[in-house]
Amino acid sequence: MCAALLIIDMQVGLFQGPENPHDGERVLANIQHLIKKARQQNVPIFAVRHTGPQGSPIAAGSPFWQLLPALELDAEIDILFDKSRPNAFHGTELAQQLKTEKIGELYIVGMKTQFCIDSTCRAAADLGLKPVLVADAHTCMDTPLLAAQAIIDHHNATLGAAFARLINSADVTF
Repeated sequence: MCAALLIIDMQVGLFQGPENPHDGERVLANIQHLIKKARQQNVPIFAVRHTGPQGSPIAAGSPFWQLLPALELDAEIDILFDKSRPNAFHGTELAQQLKTEKIGELYIVGMKTQFCIDSTCRAAADLGLKPVLVADAHTCMDTPLLAAQAIIDHHNATLGAAFARLINSADVTF
């Protein structure tokens, strides 16, 4: 079964915005490590940007909408696409692209844990893919009710119990 890496919403405005993501630099380093590993093994890399409505801070083309330059993604070799909903499959060609490339295992990383990571893991499982949630390569921010680490731990436990296989970035072999 072929594998792919899916990077969700690692955008300037979300990662470097007014709220800092929990353990952001470590998560970014883990994702950079996975990108390097994927390139070495010729594993396709998909990266999605959340696109807000015109006039929003993450409207298409705005500085905050851009993917983090530190990821060193390349539109010539990586598949970059946009979404407007938490689920990266909704309203996009992602499912068809994965099917065309015969991808069965989808390694999922990025932001935000309780929204786009959660929705995409569940949708991938519903579509018959084998989602692999990289437990130390997704993040979010604290909320008024829960600390980010609690959100991440909860989602790793919940998604890992029924929707995705959990793995740490150091153990990924694609």
